[in-house]
Amino acid sequence: MLQATPSSTELEDVVATTLRMRAGIESVVTGRPELVRVTVAVLLAEGHLLLEDVPGVGKTTLAKALAKTIDCSVGRIQFTPDLLPSDLTGVNIYRSQTHEFEFRPGPVFAHIVIGDEINRASPKTQSALLECMQEAQATVDGRTYPLPRPFLVVATQNPVEMEGTYPLPEAQRDRFMARLTVGYPSIESELDMLDLQETSDPLDILVPVTDAKQVKAAIDVTRRLFASPAVKRYIVDLVTATREDSGLRLGASPRAAIQLLRAAKALAAMDGRDHVLPDDVQQLAVPVLAHRLLPSTESRLSGRSTSDIVADIVDRIALPAPAAAGRARRAVG
Repeated sequence: MLQATPSSTELEDVVATTLRMRAGIESVVTGRPELVRVTVAVLLAEGHLLLEDVPGVGKTTLAKALAKTIDCSVGRIQFTPDLLPSDLTGVNIYRSQTHEFEFRPGPVFAHIVIGDEINRASPKTQSALLECMQEAQATVDGRTYPLPRPFLVVATQNPVEMEGTYPLPEAQRDRFMARLTVGYPSIESELDMLDLQETSDPLDILVPVTDAKQVKAAIDVTRRLFASPAVKRYIVDLVTATREDSGLRLGASPRAAIQLLRAAKALAAMDGRDHVLPDDVQQLAVPVLAHRLLPSTESRLSGRSTSDIVADIVDRIALPAPAAAGRARRAVG
């Protein structure tokens, strides 16, 4: 049986919750409303977020601000070359008093996990997150432990050209729903930042505006949004085009199509709509698809990035007809 689409009251609650979260984050991360919007959308879509840029532009600040807007558990991991997988997932400690092993959970056992400079750890340690991100569970010494819900990994990384970094494996990148580039702020935004942080850190006065229960309810509402067959076909056409493009040697996976649909639903829910539009898909195509792709040698030599290729594909693939992509009612029952 198909679930009914959300009621107007449920959507209003989602809009109100996400607006409060965005306002809180934007009080710390100034001048980047679209970056904040997509960040909150990834949370609603139950995905994971990769923030990539040079040091000092606010990647970790954005992750911390998101975590502070929610009254929930937060884990922080500073990735370094000597970090071990057990430092993430936890260890079993032998208690001589009881002659038993006691499991001490690691920082991944939190609603929001902030992974700072993830590509400074070895690939072995990076891969320790794979099971956690895909299945919301962690296996330690043969025993599986569930992770809390909602569960979101917000990881930051420096460009791979920088000293002391390891590129993320393809399988690891594919677990991240979206990759965002923070970028340098505008002159006006940087002036506002200087005024705001001249004497204090705005993170210190940021207070939670929602809790894990409300976020979980918003996630459940988002999952029930309607996506027409035409919109789904449009998503598949975009993903298929990446597999056939001569500028790429690795296209997007089926997981990418699923996550693009879920992220598009999140944008629609934040706008108060109970259905997905092609515009939602277009806005998220580059953040959701580009980091999963591998360019061909010719593309690398010509300086053409995967983001450029995805943008060209979006321009090339025909949009579904408005009537087919609109709010055609589905049968429920």
